[in-house]
Amino acid sequence: MSKYVEILQKYWGYSAFRPLQEDIIRSVDEQKKDTLGLLPTGGGKSIIFQVPALASEGICLVVTPLIALMKDQVENLKRQGIRAVAIYSGLSRNEIDTALDNCIYGKIKFLYLSPERIDTEIFKVRVKKMKVNLIAIDESHCISQWGYDFRPSYMKINQLRELVPNVPFLALTATATPEVVDDIQNKLGFKHKNVFKKSFERKNLIYIVRKVEDKMKYLLQIVSKESSSGVVYVRSRKKTYEIAQFLRKNQISADYFHAGLTNDQKDAKQEAWKKGYTKVIVSTNAFGMGIDKSDVRFVVHIDLPDSLEAYFQEAGRGGRDEKTAYAVLLYNETDKQNLLRNFTTSFPSRETIKAVYQAICNFQQLPVGTGKGTSYDFKLEEFAGNYHFNYITILTSIKFLQHEGYLELTEEINNPSKIKFIVDRNDLYNFQVSSPKFDAFIKLILRTYEGVFSEYVKIDENILAKNAQTTRDLVYSYLVKLGNLNIINYIPQKKVPQLIFIEERIDEKSLTISHEYYEERKLRYQKKIEAVLNYANSENCRSKILLEYFGQKNAPECGNCDVCRKKNETGLGRYEFNKIKAEILEFLGEFDFSIDEIVKKLTFDEEKTIKVVQFLLDNEFIEYNKQGKLTKYS
Repeated sequence: MSKYVEILQKYWGYSAFRPLQEDIIRSVDEQKKDTLGLLPTGGGKSIIFQVPALASEGICLVVTPLIALMKDQVENLKRQGIRAVAIYSGLSRNEIDTALDNCIYGKIKFLYLSPERIDTEIFKVRVKKMKVNLIAIDESHCISQWGYDFRPSYMKINQLRELVPNVPFLALTATATPEVVDDIQNKLGFKHKNVFKKSFERKNLIYIVRKVEDKMKYLLQIVSKESSSGVVYVRSRKKTYEIAQFLRKNQISADYFHAGLTNDQKDAKQEAWKKGYTKVIVSTNAFGMGIDKSDVRFVVHIDLPDSLEAYFQEAGRGGRDEKTAYAVLLYNETDKQNLLRNFTTSFPSRETIKAVYQAICNFQQLPVGTGKGTSYDFKLEEFAGNYHFNYITILTSIKFLQHEGYLELTEEINNPSKIKFIVDRNDLYNFQVSSPKFDAFIKLILRTYEGVFSEYVKIDENILAKNAQTTRDLVYSYLVKLGNLNIINYIPQKKVPQLIFIEERIDEKSLTISHEYYEERKLRYQKKIEAVLNYANSENCRSKILLEYFGQKNAPECGNCDVCRKKNETGLGRYEFNKIKAEILEFLGEFDFSIDEIVKKLTFDEEKTIKVVQFLLDNEFIEYNKQGKLTKYS
């Protein structure tokens, strides 16, 4: 048994790796090669960097833009007895200082950090003192401006080459086109191309497109047939509530989910769905990241997605237990018009983008020439109300400003309350003796939470209030007073996105929005929309379309999607159909033949052979030449 399998068994309870996992691990750990791993959603990406990091002395740096996922993984590692910390915008200077010190002196195995932290002076100084064994870059497609989620802060990652030299990079992503695969390796400074790519084919996932006007009626049919759980994706928050209500009225256990809910609401809804109390979650794309539920039997998209990358990730949340699951897209002509209208609103004028930038700076009371490296709570609703921009205009403008490297906006995160004692135990004891009214409360904190002298510890004011048989307000007032007396650092809970200024504020005349990039982005977005519409309207195998979009040449037909099943309604089984098709194409590889000649050459039934020939003609695999013979399509 290899040391990697031993670690896998000890911490995760698995007796063997999934395909490619151990190959990638050996590439970075034994051969010390920069490596790019492409594994579809649910492919076990976190294990690929966690196992080699545990196999070697030192600490692993994990760069990821998803703060919620970062926090979730840190908690999971801690539950397994593995020490991990995370630093990201929104933490106080003291929190970051303590976390980095613990990485140098405290035997931390994993430091998760958001990419914008790499360029801060405090990180640059401290990381040089760490014994780094691996640098993992999750969601690595974010470094490519041709990816579907480009983030300019990812361009800072290459600075780690100088800060901690001779440490291998492990880049991971679930979705990347061939162009993006090359771009990731170039931008991260790979000395040699080194890609491990698992086929994106999901044989147990059956792709279906249904062109229907009454989507609610069809949705009800799908949900009623399945006894297990599912997800329904829509584009608006309002729809999540309306469709969940519709399903409930039809005796289906359903709930809604979107980014505007409180964190407690999100946790409760996710937990009820995970445990099977709720059968269907109706959600915007806010639901799913980091949600690992294996028995999802159906994923339904009521609205067309913006890209096949997004669709593939969301649909891929079905059937992770490798049993049959359905990815259903409900589509009609109105959807096409809505998608094209969204395309128009996604490209505000460059003048509008500049106006949004100036308004954001004013909103944060940031003078020209200041602000580089600072972060602020960004209250989107308040900003939109004050400056009379609609949400789409704000968010799309920020994306362009992100590309130009002016600022970044993190996802909305929930930062729970935290405390750390800033006096040692002797000084604390003296304080308790001299201030007896705080003695019982301090003892309550020490009984309830561990590690409060060495690191910032998450606390829950409600739990403290319950244990003390008092009110939350009184607990809060005691924490504030202890903070004012310099006994603790108390950071109250907050839940808001963070706006990070990558560069200092500049005046309107100096602000540039690249015309070339603007037009290039517009063209690429248009191509992504066209790819989605092609997927919805095509008469070719759905799985094959997706696989070839992600660069898998000559991808096989699945035989199970709605197109393949319709194709085989002629009475031909999948195996027989594919065998006849393969022999016809082989015959036509060198010479052209008439239909009669093809029928004579093949040993299959004449009627079946003619049906397959007709299919190949209809789908432009073959055509007639000028002499009236069959030839491969040119």
